[in-house]
Amino acid sequence: MIVGFVVMAACVSAGGETGIEGVITISPTQPGPIRADAPGSKPLANTAFVVENENGPVASFTTDEQGHFRTPLAPGHYKVSIKGRKSTIGHFGPFEVDVVAGKMTQVQWECDSGIR
Repeated sequence: MIVGFVVMAACVSAGGETGIEGVITISPTQPGPIRADAPGSKPLANTAFVVENENGPVASFTTDEQGHFRTPLAPGHYKVSIKGRKSTIGHFGPFEVDVVAGKMTQVQWECDSGIR
């Protein structure tokens, strides 16, 4: 099951830059039941992702320590997934997003660690 959602509230950036920005998290963070005082997810830090359109890869980015990223893109439809992933455990995209001219599209995606 791919757990992912896109918040398509595109905001106009100060410079009129076009692209995507947001945060990527991962859950669950540990096997078994989640304790009430423990977070169910955490930022997916320092992880490389690739951005593709119908013609193939067009960009890549790496999340920071807090799972944040920002990457300029031309207007269009894109799929974003973890870069170079070989394991079959967990789900790390693809996440789909539409980029509109003159706006940074805000996204929030959650990856499934596959831990149960």
